[in-house]
Amino acid sequence: MTSLTTTTDPTGDGQLVVNEVAGVPGGIGAEARAARADALDAWLRGIFPARAGIALVAVGGLGRRQCAPYGDLDLVLLHAGVPGIDELAASLWYPIWDAGLRLDHSVRTVPEALSVAQDDVKVALGLLDARHVAGDPALADQLVRTAADHWRRTAVRQLPGLRQITAARWETHGELAFLLEGDLKEAAGGLRDVGILRAIATAGVTDALRPAVHAAHRRLLDTRDALHQQVGRRVDRLVAQERDGVAALLGLRAADAGGVIGDGDALLRRVAGDARTVSHALDDAWRAADRLRAGRHRTAGGRPLRRPVARDVVEQDGELVLARAAIGARPDPSLSLRVAAAAATTRLPIARATCEWLAAYCPPLPAPWPPAARAALITLLGAGPGLVPAWETCDRYGLIDGWLPEWTRLRSLPQHNPVHRFTLDRHLVQAAYEASRHTRDVDRPDLLLLGAFLHDIGKGLPGDHSTVGAPLAEAVATRIGLPDDEAALIGRLVRLHLLLPDVATRRDLSDPKTVAGVAERVGDTTTLDLLHGLVRADAAATGPAAWSDWKGRLIAELVARVRTALDTGVVPAPPAPDPALVAGPLPVVHLGEDRVSVAAADRRGLLATVAGCLALHRLEVISADAATVDGRALVQCRVQPRYGLAPDPIALRADLRRAVGGDVSVTQRLRGRALAARGQGAAPRVVWHREAATDAVLLELRAADAAGLLYRVACALDEAGAQVRAARISTLGGDVVDAFYLVGGWPSDAERARIEAAVLAAV
Repeated sequence: MTSLTTTTDPTGDGQLVVNEVAGVPGGIGAEARAARADALDAWLRGIFPARAGIALVAVGGLGRRQCAPYGDLDLVLLHAGVPGIDELAASLWYPIWDAGLRLDHSVRTVPEALSVAQDDVKVALGLLDARHVAGDPALADQLVRTAADHWRRTAVRQLPGLRQITAARWETHGELAFLLEGDLKEAAGGLRDVGILRAIATAGVTDALRPAVHAAHRRLLDTRDALHQQVGRRVDRLVAQERDGVAALLGLRAADAGGVIGDGDALLRRVAGDARTVSHALDDAWRAADRLRAGRHRTAGGRPLRRPVARDVVEQDGELVLARAAIGARPDPSLSLRVAAAAATTRLPIARATCEWLAAYCPPLPAPWPPAARAALITLLGAGPGLVPAWETCDRYGLIDGWLPEWTRLRSLPQHNPVHRFTLDRHLVQAAYEASRHTRDVDRPDLLLLGAFLHDIGKGLPGDHSTVGAPLAEAVATRIGLPDDEAALIGRLVRLHLLLPDVATRRDLSDPKTVAGVAERVGDTTTLDLLHGLVRADAAATGPAAWSDWKGRLIAELVARVRTALDTGVVPAPPAPDPALVAGPLPVVHLGEDRVSVAAADRRGLLATVAGCLALHRLEVISADAATVDGRALVQCRVQPRYGLAPDPIALRADLRRAVGGDVSVTQRLRGRALAARGQGAAPRVVWHREAATDAVLLELRAADAAGLLYRVACALDEAGAQVRAARISTLGGDVVDAFYLVGGWPSDAERARIEAAVLAAV
């Protein structure tokens, strides 16, 4: 009997990998997967009880003979009503568990299995992979043949339910082609979708498994094999830290992608391309199923029913095709863009044959573009929910590269930033979609859409992407036919697209110099409004970590102050302190929804004390302002819960009162907690900005995020003799950029070096 050598997962999850079977090695690729299936088949036959009227059937990966290095066994024990089946099943399942294999099992008769499949479409799909392993082959063959026949007869009726289940899975796991850390199995375009394509092909709805799909499927399986081997356990999510190792196991090198990206990025691009192939094939298959179920709409003469939807574009059988006049005439260079715009606005797919015709016969666009092409692009970018699917279809057939030669470099380019959820190409398209929500807030919605679409065009090139991208975006704007002044404005939007969030979260908005500096760079209210819309679109397209209510309020406050300065030429005066803080007995403690305000007798170290107390109660300080008014020290902080749960306001108020009153026990608790929570990561860095404030020097700390960081730094500054009048805290993934306004000029290099050393020692 063939022996099975296995290794149990070292993490203790009970997962097993087949390392070698009678001299057949494990590894990556179709042969290795088949060898693992052969080994498991032989081992299961060896432990299968010798009884008539029973059969062991494999489904899932073993049924398809596509066993991953670490994976589950999906088995069905079929029987023909034999007595003692429960004991027989136990005699089979327990050796499998004892071997360390994860097992999904069931015990059924053929009618029971078919009955479950009739009620559960996922079970019906699973039975399409059923394969006899051991026992009565006739019994297994009966199930395999009957399940396939049942699926062919009922598929058209069951496909809508399958589509709903699939859409729900996509909603949960996203699109593999655009995710930086996608699930190879469950995300849209992943291995699970190949199974759906196989089911649709089995039903005879359409030939969904074309050669390109087979090739993409094989590469995705290879990638999962390598991921299992790299991590040493069953895992389907291709996370960033594993990409280089997986690429090395697959023999994939950056040179395979032109040498402009790393090995891991080359892998991610390949996965994205394969996922796109699978997704596009499934889209085509769903549409074929819809047409089959609905029947073709015909005229009285028997011709397909056609409905004009735009110039040169008609709807036929739920898809967009070209009008006959457009095919017969000399093609207009703007035709492909106009078809794409029609698809996006009507939310109807473009027929495959139409896409192929456009890719083959539509002439290239001249420079500058004709007005019809430019108008179609703006319509496409502003179409809202219809933009992404229409853009993807055009990209699938190479139409985008004809419009924008820069797209080849941007396609599937990873973004190495923890707040980004999409690859660069999808991020740009998503930003245009998000910008369409703000087009009524600006004077030039067309420029907002185009600016959002081009704002990160400089990524992937050496240098600051805003600076590098500005001339590239301006060149694109010129090529599509914008006047020179509007093209220059697009370049300015790209250059300044990070200005508002950076200033709002890192600078004192009450400082006249802050507002005046932004107003000078922006220049006019039209640009200001466009930047405000672009910022919101960019954040929404980036991911949930890129935006928050407090960030939105800070940016809106900055925009309002800059608008006043641009409209009147006068920088708004700083807001007056809260009257409740400058009157009444001390100390004063006010707690708001996202604000904490404290007034105490004037003394050094109040900011550090308040910051430490807030850290003790798991509150993050977003901004802090300190001032002295009539002998009172005032500290006002904007805060948010570090872990999403608000603290007990009674306990917080009590600790604040005791702490600002000098209670040593509270101070000791603060020091103990904060000093135990130091951050990790790269070495911290201090940057000085001498001209950024009216009456202070700005010290900017770039370091790893950690609870109590503001408290430690504020204590260090206080002990070094530096007075902090304001602090701004900006968190970027696991890092922070904290800005401290130190009162005075601080002209001495030696004094600045002393302060810098104290801050770095505190971090």
